[in-house]
Amino acid sequence: MKRRTPSTLRRHRIGNISRAALIGGAAALMASAALGAEISGAGATFPYPIYAKWAEAYQQKTGNQLNYQSIGSGGGIRQIKSKTVTFGASDKPLEPAELKAAGLVQFPMIMGGVVPVVNVEGIKSGALKLDGKTLADIFIGNITSWNDDAIAKLNPGVQLPDTAIAVVHRSDGSGTTFLFTNYLSKVSPDWEQNVGADASVQWPVGIGAKGNEGVANNVDRTQGAIGYVEYAYALQNDLPYAKLVNQAGKTVEPTIESFQAAASHADWKNSDSFYVILTDQPGDDSWPITGASFILMHQQPENPEAAQAALKFFAWAYDNGDQMAKELHYVPIPDQVVDLVEQMWQQKITGSGGEPIWTAAAQ
Repeated sequence: MKRRTPSTLRRHRIGNISRAALIGGAAALMASAALGAEISGAGATFPYPIYAKWAEAYQQKTGNQLNYQSIGSGGGIRQIKSKTVTFGASDKPLEPAELKAAGLVQFPMIMGGVVPVVNVEGIKSGALKLDGKTLADIFIGNITSWNDDAIAKLNPGVQLPDTAIAVVHRSDGSGTTFLFTNYLSKVSPDWEQNVGADASVQWPVGIGAKGNEGVANNVDRTQGAIGYVEYAYALQNDLPYAKLVNQAGKTVEPTIESFQAAASHADWKNSDSFYVILTDQPGDDSWPITGASFILMHQQPENPEAAQAALKFFAWAYDNGDQMAKELHYVPIPDQVVDLVEQMWQQKITGSGGEPIWTAAAQ
């Protein structure tokens, strides 16, 4: 679907957001010169590469910048609940009851894929194939060597070394972990019963690392390692990824097309509070560990000006960020979903007197 252009629909949405670059994993809070409001965000590392790219482009276009702390979904949820940031970001959508209890709303900002990455001698990207059960058995500790019969059966003709498998997982609360463990729970009864799906789990084996960055770095320097990261991190760190066998029994590679195939099954319109999980979707071309990354905001923000500034940035990204997202192998949010999101902004994000923060005048 063709993205609506800001010149025809949203020419006046570019607002004043605080001056700060989105760099590294954290940044100090800054104030918006025009609005006199602080705007800050914190949370998921999964979308950090695209948020950084959007922020750079937004600065070049408007002179305004965005602060975002890439600290993991768990940290983002804690910070938005404690009202220390204007918005939180999480790859684990909050259930409607939890949102209501915390006075929050959520909406999808971007979609992408989580991929298994490996550091195995002689194995290049896409040369190794895994299915869900085998992947779960590796991370639960049932398979401990790369030349195990279960892996060899899936990879005839591939020279698999007699090397011990070193599992690397997230040590922090992580939406990436939620997506990964949610998938493993769907494909492995053993995993579902003994480990389960959450942003943080009791890992049976392996070493922990903080953030997608930490997992990528640990896999890169550990011979025999396997971990899981958002696809952009695999590309940026030149890490070999494994292909996966999806629900339809087809072997697929992580690409924007396979992420889109999985995302096409999402029923955003009929979801409650945009609560949608995209793992293990049907379809021959669907990548099985696909997910959305969400923004969390208070329904009645303590600083309405900062909240409005944040919404202007998000609206700009929806309108102008598709190509940048695709370059980093993310899936943009479809136009019809953007319409639903902005309707929600107008209806549910309000000032202390109940007046909507996102209005025609604000746009």
